[in-house]
Amino acid sequence: MPRRPRTSAAPRRGARHGRHGRLGRSEVVRPPLAPLDGRIDRFDLTVGTAVEFLRGTWPELQDVRFEIGAMPAFEATDEVPRWHLDHEKQRIVLFRLPIERLLPPGHDDGSHRRMAIESAVFRAAAEYVGREPWDLGGHDH
Repeated sequence: MPRRPRTSAAPRRGARHGRHGRLGRSEVVRPPLAPLDGRIDRFDLTVGTAVEFLRGTWPELQDVRFEIGAMPAFEATDEVPRWHLDHEKQRIVLFRLPIERLLPPGHDDGSHRRMAIESAVFRAAAEYVGREPWDLGGHDH
């Protein structure tokens, strides 16, 4: 059957509504980098918030730079490191990919990811200052 030309002046459903008339777009049709950018932004924000808290709790971290790297640039042994401490340059480098991607099965959701990031920041900072992560409230040096 030949298709009849549209005579109605009403606009067709635009791309805003998608093929099936629903608002928004599914994850599948979004540009592939948008969700990744969001995850990186959330990682940076979570690290920044944890660092602010730690600097207020442990004054010895005031001059320490916290940096974020994707992966360690050096050879790992049995375990992929989640951070690197450099006392000489006063810095702690947190590795985003191992922290985010090496979560136990069933724990790869937003809240578990945030807890893993915060835990890595706290553990790296505690190791840097030679304390235990659960000593956060203690001010006895």
